[in-house]
Amino acid sequence: MQLYLLALNPTESVTHGFLPAARDRELDVTLLTDRPHEHTGKAVSGAGEGRLEVLGCDVRDAASVIARIAAHRPPDAVFTNSDHLQTQAALAAEYFGLPGKDWCAALRAKDKAEMRRHLAAAGADTVWAGEIAAEDELPSGLATLGEVPFPCVVKPREGVASEDVVLAADGAELARLCGEIRQRRPGAALLVEEYLPGELHTLETLGDGSRLHELGGFRTLVSPPPYFIEHRMTYVRRHPEPVREAVLAQLGALGVGLGACHTEFVVQDGRARIIEVNYRAVGDQGDLLLADLLDIPLFAYVLDAHLGTPLPDPLPVRTGGAARVDYPCADRGGTLTAAPGASDVQEGEVRRVYRPLRAVGERHDLHHTNRDYLGALRTTGPDQQSVDRVADGFLAAQRWEILP
Repeated sequence: MQLYLLALNPTESVTHGFLPAARDRELDVTLLTDRPHEHTGKAVSGAGEGRLEVLGCDVRDAASVIARIAAHRPPDAVFTNSDHLQTQAALAAEYFGLPGKDWCAALRAKDKAEMRRHLAAAGADTVWAGEIAAEDELPSGLATLGEVPFPCVVKPREGVASEDVVLAADGAELARLCGEIRQRRPGAALLVEEYLPGELHTLETLGDGSRLHELGGFRTLVSPPPYFIEHRMTYVRRHPEPVREAVLAQLGALGVGLGACHTEFVVQDGRARIIEVNYRAVGDQGDLLLADLLDIPLFAYVLDAHLGTPLPDPLPVRTGGAARVDYPCADRGGTLTAAPGASDVQEGEVRRVYRPLRAVGERHDLHHTNRDYLGALRTTGPDQQSVDRVADGFLAAQRWEILP
């Protein structure tokens, strides 16, 4: 069977998750990307020789994707794990009459302003939000917002990974931040919205179009405002019932139903309030952690859903156990001069896997996003106390050194 996989830059999820899963399912994979030279070596290492080809394509344009596929081989599935390409993949799948996400749901999840409007219109939740369109110049675009509740959050309307997501205390700071974001992203549409304080959680789901399965979620440790950098995700087997029902109702209103979905939310006075919906698998190695902890072929199940294969019901997930992912993070710009190497160690019943995300000798500016991550530590074990002990011990014993 022929799978077309759309991608931008190489990611751990694709290289170590979806491509090996496609190999195990004996799928022929054509990887369409606007960066073919970045993918060739890494993709082959994940998929193995013989069943993978990498082709250049303007994957941000749905018409180009459809044309590239139509001129190549007939598809059995069109899939992406990229936030930026969900709508394009959904439109291509619909064009060829294949199983796929509702492109309207994919667009609502990606466009944060449209997500807010749609949830409010559906009566699911109302969060104050105002949009500065790409065509609106500053400062006139700010004048269209009306009465802004401060503090507020400003972010790119279609951004990811907390990039350029900042808390503004007042009007002067909001104007300054909008101008700075526009300098980095000329012509970007911006969203200004009500600040939703509270502990950050996630719900991870997997659907085949008929049923949406819950995989649990995470409790996320985030840096103090004004930035929102995720430093740790601790697995939560099951959120309280009212919280689960509220999040699932909002996902239903958005039309989420096929494949993986990573939903971030806070709880305010017992109410679950969505921060954003990422209509793909949880990233930053959280998906690799889930696959290990639950002992299911998570990546293969996602591909199965896009091939039209019903998922097992119930999913044969392993119960019990605990897990967390930690992200050592740069606190300054400069050159990384010392850092631990990759390791995969079993300490009694606890397994810890560390993967560097930045090589010694590399120089980077400080971004206040997950681009500041130096590595990812995945720890799984029988109980939270054991997991925390091993993870905390590892982090305390390591040294990451950055020189200007």
